[in-house]
Amino acid sequence: MTGNSFGMIFRMTTWGESHGAAIGVVVDGCPAGLELLVEDIQYELDRRKPGVSEITTERKEADEVQVLSGVFEGQTMGTPISMLVWNKDVDSRPYEELKHVARPGQADFSYQMKYGLRDYRGGGRASGRETAARVAAGAIAKKILTAYGIQIIGHVVEVGSIRAREVGFEELKKNVERNAVRCADLDAAVRMEQLIKEVKAEGDSVGGIVEIIATGVPAGLGEPVFDKLDAELAKALMSLGAVKGVEIGAGFEAARLKGCEMNDEFFIEDGRIKTKTNNAGGILGGISTGEPVICRIAVKPTSSIAKPQRSVDMAKKQETEIKIKGRHDPCICSRIVPVAEAMVALVLVDCLMRNESIKIV
Repeated sequence: MTGNSFGMIFRMTTWGESHGAAIGVVVDGCPAGLELLVEDIQYELDRRKPGVSEITTERKEADEVQVLSGVFEGQTMGTPISMLVWNKDVDSRPYEELKHVARPGQADFSYQMKYGLRDYRGGGRASGRETAARVAAGAIAKKILTAYGIQIIGHVVEVGSIRAREVGFEELKKNVERNAVRCADLDAAVRMEQLIKEVKAEGDSVGGIVEIIATGVPAGLGEPVFDKLDAELAKALMSLGAVKGVEIGAGFEAARLKGCEMNDEFFIEDGRIKTKTNNAGGILGGISTGEPVICRIAVKPTSSIAKPQRSVDMAKKQETEIKIKGRHDPCICSRIVPVAEAMVALVLVDCLMRNESIKIV
């Protein structure tokens, strides 16, 4: 099975299934001498873990990370860093009756067609549970970026039809972790949470939009033509199973603007060339400009819902009706925030290394 690794120089390979014994990741290419504690990784995992509020799945996982290699006396060794998280609160019983049924919106059918078999328990390898491994790797990437003055912060800007007002970066940093939805507009967050609870009570789910902002990104990151920074970011974010669209900067709104409205005019401030606006999202010609890098992702409603749905029994080759049981998020926008941040961090570190811009020791 290919497609389990990401990155060119700073590279991660994730492994494990939703209801298997554990999930984990191997990070290769991390420079030696980076100060790294288990607490650095655990902090990010705690932001993603399930069962922390009324609007997330009831599955309770501590997601305690074990660092098996690559770190000694609080510093990276320059060797592969292997990390493991045990799956402890596993209940596969609700999936037994769906063993041969293709759940709508899930990867059951496509995995079966590709491999001829699959782990049907909780989605197996295709489960969002896999993203815990990405977050662990992203925690290391974030640690590197912090040393270079680069900050990454994600927030929910839309759930269903409820859209948050625009907030400044300082207000964003102050408010985003103050509510379960991770929305910096606290009034909108209340309405979003109520909507999520309503759809959960109906046995349904809802999607939304998450924005990720990276500040302090130096100009010059990204490769011309095929390995553009925005292309790498789009691939990274689209690799998340729940993401169905990616915008950079003005994104799809660019299609409705005139050139005079879209173009970011240059000016000089304190001897530095800057742009008056940032419709380009900090990227021109696939290369960073030094302005904040801004991405947005469209997050689909969680596929596992309690409402009856029509499907097919793939073994019997006959139509059937299913009602999915088990523990599922009614909206995954809040939990995908640290995952999306991790993917952006992984891209930026890899691009910095391609520029040979990182030297820890």
